[in-house]
Amino acid sequence: MDQIDAQAKALTLAGLNLIAQALSIYDNNLKLVVCNHRFKEMFDLPDRLVRPGAAFADTVRHMAEKGDYGPAVDIEALVRARVAQALDFKPHYVERLRPNGQSISVEGAPLPQGGWVTVYTDITRAKRSEQLLRARSEELSDQVLTHAEDLAASNRRLAATISALEEAKRELTEIEARTRLTTEMMPAHIAHVDADGHYTYTNRRLSSVMPGRPSDIIGMHVSDALGKTAYARVEPHLAKAYRGGSPVFEFTLNPSARRIRVAFTPDGAGGAYILSMDVTEETQARVALQQSRRRALAAQMTSGLAHDFSNLLTIILGMQAKLKRMDLNSEAVSLVEATQAAARRGGRLLNRIADMTSHRTLRPRATDMHNLIGDLKLLASPSLPREVGLSVLDHMPDERLLLDPGMLQDALLNLILNARDACGAAGQITVSVHSIERSWIEITVADTGPGFSPDALDNALNPFFTTKGGEGSGLGLPMVYDMAKLAGGDLILSNTPTGACVTLRLPYRAAPAEHSGLTLLVEDSEDLRATFRDMLIGLGHRVIEATTVDEAIALAADVGDITLILSDIVLQGDATGLDLLDRMADTGLPVILMTSLPADDPLYLNAQTRAPVLIKPFSAAQLAALIPSEAAP
Repeated sequence: MDQIDAQAKALTLAGLNLIAQALSIYDNNLKLVVCNHRFKEMFDLPDRLVRPGAAFADTVRHMAEKGDYGPAVDIEALVRARVAQALDFKPHYVERLRPNGQSISVEGAPLPQGGWVTVYTDITRAKRSEQLLRARSEELSDQVLTHAEDLAASNRRLAATISALEEAKRELTEIEARTRLTTEMMPAHIAHVDADGHYTYTNRRLSSVMPGRPSDIIGMHVSDALGKTAYARVEPHLAKAYRGGSPVFEFTLNPSARRIRVAFTPDGAGGAYILSMDVTEETQARVALQQSRRRALAAQMTSGLAHDFSNLLTIILGMQAKLKRMDLNSEAVSLVEATQAAARRGGRLLNRIADMTSHRTLRPRATDMHNLIGDLKLLASPSLPREVGLSVLDHMPDERLLLDPGMLQDALLNLILNARDACGAAGQITVSVHSIERSWIEITVADTGPGFSPDALDNALNPFFTTKGGEGSGLGLPMVYDMAKLAGGDLILSNTPTGACVTLRLPYRAAPAEHSGLTLLVEDSEDLRATFRDMLIGLGHRVIEATTVDEAIALAADVGDITLILSDIVLQGDATGLDLLDRMADTGLPVILMTSLPADDPLYLNAQTRAPVLIKPFSAAQLAALIPSEAAP
């Protein structure tokens, strides 16, 4: 972004240097923003007065000392008068004769955001022509001569008006460019379609929300841009928007399984505005939260019952132990042992229920899937009959992922043992692991058994449902399902032509690289601070936070391992991010500034010359690109 801005500024300045007039732009603090080479040349100004930030008062003083405003007894009084006039700036057009005999016109126009633009034109030749005309045209009436002079003045005023209109056009173009840049930076697809369903505007983000779809879609029909499958989901809601409604809906995009949220807003002229975004991660978090709430409710309902039932089983086992010590016949002993076995099985069942309803929490950490899958085969193989084969197909990329390896491994072993029971004495179990467009991890466990019965397909994820009779607890698949939901994923049962298939789908979350340093985040908005904190953590940084410059300085003094400072320019209190930059200069810590100030604000212009500056809103990728290598994780 900085490179693009620098290139645009260089091109703009090159264009200004090509025009014949001198031009200068001062901001509302009377500081020079930009001028062209002709401005320096016309008034013979030193380099210090044509650099951005040069004071208007210094320029007036320099020109007054050279006699540009005529003989002045008190130059400082003249400077003060000119500065006061500039602070109360109004549009004007004047002509004056310089000491070197040059005649110039001065045309000034205020800018909407403060400050003004002034154009200086050399009209020496025009003035000489007027004088020659007057000298050689004594025979002309005063009325004709006056008319010619009025016409010349009108032409100059017309030229000044044209300059003002061109400046207004330039500002509107800049506003449009900024608006487009802002929409293109948003992590959503923003577009407009006409009444026939053809795109008239897009921020070119469709491909980031729906991978595989085009981004340059101006003039395309919605059905062509989205594809037939996605359009079929969208079309009824678009029709509702054409009728004046404002539908908001979600759908799953296949084959990536991304969750997309779309909002339509009618434009009042027959068309509609579209906002669509990828809410896959939000959906995963929502599923995990819902499962946590269900488990908490189940724990409340079963904890008391399980406690009482456990006491009853303890009593039964104790009584049966006493009976077994008595002189009983063999038939009675068999009954006692059967009762004890049933009671112990009930105890194991209680433990499984406790596992499902307890406050088990995922403990994700950076996990190498290749190692986890390799260990899975080593752990499962000894439990399989000799005639049951196990194949593990690892198609995962070489990237560490955020997973709870213990819970995932337990779940996969459970699925493999279920597949072993389905195969019987001989068969084949295949475990396949791959990623779906970096949105999901999909693990399938398929066997060559008889497959799921219709009843099992409908009920196998319900607790206590089993097809193994007294040998099964009916809690194996529900526990795997519980783990998947806790992680924000899902468990899907299906049959293949060769047997049963269980598909475990988990969110694909790349693990951040380890980072030993600390980032000091200085931002006074709580909502923005939370956003930037998550962004930094996602880039592998640990974060401490401050809301003022004084608080940031105190933290920097007390905490020794800070390696980066990310600060807003405008903060609570009188001190700014630039003050923080000054006070941290001796530490050598890299500082990145961020702001939503306009590009012509003096604070923003000053900041650009001293540190990297991010314009809000910005993405994690833009932030990462500015982090120095010594501060990067």
